[in-house]
Amino acid sequence: MSESSSYLATTRDAYDTMAVRYAEFVKDSLAGLPLERSFVTAFADLVRACGPALVADLGCGPGYLSAALREAGLDVFGVDLSPALIDIARQTYPHLRFEVGSMGALETADGELGAVVSWYSLIHTPPEQLPAYLAEFRRVLAPGGHALLAFFESEGDPVTVFDHKVTPAYRWPIDALAQLAAGAGFAEVGRMLREPGDGERYRRGHLLLRAR
Repeated sequence: MSESSSYLATTRDAYDTMAVRYAEFVKDSLAGLPLERSFVTAFADLVRACGPALVADLGCGPGYLSAALREAGLDVFGVDLSPALIDIARQTYPHLRFEVGSMGALETADGELGAVVSWYSLIHTPPEQLPAYLAEFRRVLAPGGHALLAFFESEGDPVTVFDHKVTPAYRWPIDALAQLAAGAGFAEVGRMLREPGDGERYRRGHLLLRAR
């Protein structure tokens, strides 16, 4: 088994094992996050302004963000590595489309999508593999399409591994991640940093990007 496939199998198995507990933990998470909701709303507004377009929620987990994006007027489908989480998403939101798959190897034609979202899903990607994932996001986007990335920020330090409750994850300096995205063919539209709230350990970073 290659290093890449081993990492994917570890991530998939960890989320399969924790699927029910994880889905319960995150299901209402946006309700208490007004800054994140405003950033998601701004993203949806930009995507709608570009005309009808298909949107992929990559690493969609139990589907709560896919549902929020549909409520915001977007034509969205979800992709996740974990079959158990996809089963929960399909049961919870039967009106939406969810697929088992890797966001690093999407079964989507070049330029087919108007937007992609990675909402705390790139955090488990080893740093050396992240450029390839960003390149895949750019491949499936039409020119001018948008990408929204959410992640744990490392507060100016180098990329740092931490003990995520499901499986180890990485914190990224927002400037470093923006630079990688630029190298993959994205222009930055905006960013949002939020300090940790009650019960949170790390700053939250958000990047809104446009495909060049």
